[in-house]
Amino acid sequence: MASMRRILMCRPTYFRIAYEINPWMNRRVGSDPGESARQWQALHDALVGLGVTVELLDPVDGLPDLVFTANAGLVYRDLFLSSRFRYGERQGETPVFDRWFAEHGFEVEHTPDEHHFEGAGDALFCGETLFAGYRFRSDARTMQWVGDRIGVEVLPLELVDPRYYHLDTCFCPIAPDAAVFFPGAFDEYGRSVLRDRIRTLIEVSAEEAFSFSCNAVVVGRSVLLNEGAPKLAKALERHGYRTIPLTLTEFIKAGGSAKCLTFRLDGEDAARWRSAADRSAAV
Repeated sequence: MASMRRILMCRPTYFRIAYEINPWMNRRVGSDPGESARQWQALHDALVGLGVTVELLDPVDGLPDLVFTANAGLVYRDLFLSSRFRYGERQGETPVFDRWFAEHGFEVEHTPDEHHFEGAGDALFCGETLFAGYRFRSDARTMQWVGDRIGVEVLPLELVDPRYYHLDTCFCPIAPDAAVFFPGAFDEYGRSVLRDRIRTLIEVSAEEAFSFSCNAVVVGRSVLLNEGAPKLAKALERHGYRTIPLTLTEFIKAGGSAKCLTFRLDGEDAARWRSAADRSAAV
């Protein structure tokens, strides 16, 4: 029997727009706590409905972005490579994540000092390769260090639009040989790398990318994403996927959506090593 999909989430108890560290954030606009809680719960319940085991990290007052668990770090088997956040406003999250992962049986390790790394926000497996976004939050040299540490090929991709400051805002692997992406977030070299290395690429329009449609969660043949992306939904359906649109507007105000709110503890579906682990569990 295949291993159960496991995702880490954190309730938005203290979520708010407390500072501005990306183009989406505006303290004058703020967020609605009640609506944030409802939108988060809908995502949580949709995941549970798909058979996902959702584990919860306790919220911490003063860490409003702790809700975006995707930025905790990167998991590879039983190793947790902890994020080294670029902005001081988020650096207090690191010991909280480190403690949780250590208490749940992971080996916790950090990247070298001064090497910024924002975890699964910028490091996404597609097949056997780790695609790594850099420039706004993570450093290219750090991504190479990560690849050497876990023994995988890394392909750095420079992000060129500050609105898409993390790789997971503009790129979403959906299978070991397929992904969704917004071409305008990458330079010409990055676009050519993606087209050369991934057999099936589904392009997202600028309008739908702006609604954070690439920031999606993949569970088997289901894709959970922010509503407002009918063209992408139809494209995914043509490739055999079922889409589950959700309202996640409160979190987009902070520059995040479905993917940002989740952290796969067992490896993403598109990661080849994760599929190998499933096969081993079935023996």
